[in-house]
Amino acid sequence: MAYQATVIPVMIASPGDVFEEREVIREVVYTWNYINSTKYGVVLMPAAWETHSSPELGSRAQELINSRVLKDCDLLIGVFWTRLGTPTGESKSGTVEEIEKHIKAEKPAMIYFSSKPVAPQSIDSKQYQALQEFKEKCKNLGLIEEFENTIDFKDKISRQLQLCIHQNSYLQSLCESKSETAKDVDLEVTYVKTKNQELSEEAQVLLKAASKDTHGTILKIAVLGGRFIQAGGTSFGGQGGRESARWEYALNELVDRNFVIERGHKGEVFELTHEGWALADTLSEDL
Repeated sequence: MAYQATVIPVMIASPGDVFEEREVIREVVYTWNYINSTKYGVVLMPAAWETHSSPELGSRAQELINSRVLKDCDLLIGVFWTRLGTPTGESKSGTVEEIEKHIKAEKPAMIYFSSKPVAPQSIDSKQYQALQEFKEKCKNLGLIEEFENTIDFKDKISRQLQLCIHQNSYLQSLCESKSETAKDVDLEVTYVKTKNQELSEEAQVLLKAASKDTHGTILKIAVLGGRFIQAGGTSFGGQGGRESARWEYALNELVDRNFVIERGHKGEVFELTHEGWALADTLSEDL
């Protein structure tokens, strides 16, 4: 089903030694779109010099990247490991120039530094020293993030991208709608009779939220920060083990009563059944 959406280009900025992390960023962005784009009316589009530029003479190479790619991006994600990059004539590296211009335009930048093990003989000492100096400079400009390996990076950026989209005022001004928040998790658990079956209030809330998604999709997501259920653009749980278990139990209720069916074989993606859609239509919009 077609729908209108605001496209937010995301600049991927890095030297050439973090290819794996660049692919992780793309994967995380695509996953964000799958979960959120229909609900929020927002699509994130990864942009990078290798995919969004073409050969052209007559101007400085970095300037072409700045004018053809960077200037249209609303969010920048930068990643470093052992290198700062090649000087451009105007800045210490192309990546640094992109970050500096992006910040000067008062747009948000998420900057990450890798502490993955590396063979000492492969390190360029001048590059590494320049990188450490830039890292200290970034610390004075705001918050940076460090990660130990690719899995750690994926976990962190998955959570932090969500936070950035929801909390940054510039990005929020671009979005057509605000995210919805889950109901107060401290509400007492009450039960109602639904088709002669007891269904907890959490299960009802989850079912109603899922029905607001075109495909009736519910996702079960696990990251280092916790486990949570996502439905209709709303996240449930994630603050702690007890809270996560509460919403997982609600999802299991819906599965056991055939209001929701699992898709795939990893226990991560679920969809409303015909009975689930029908029941959701009878539930109050206040849930």
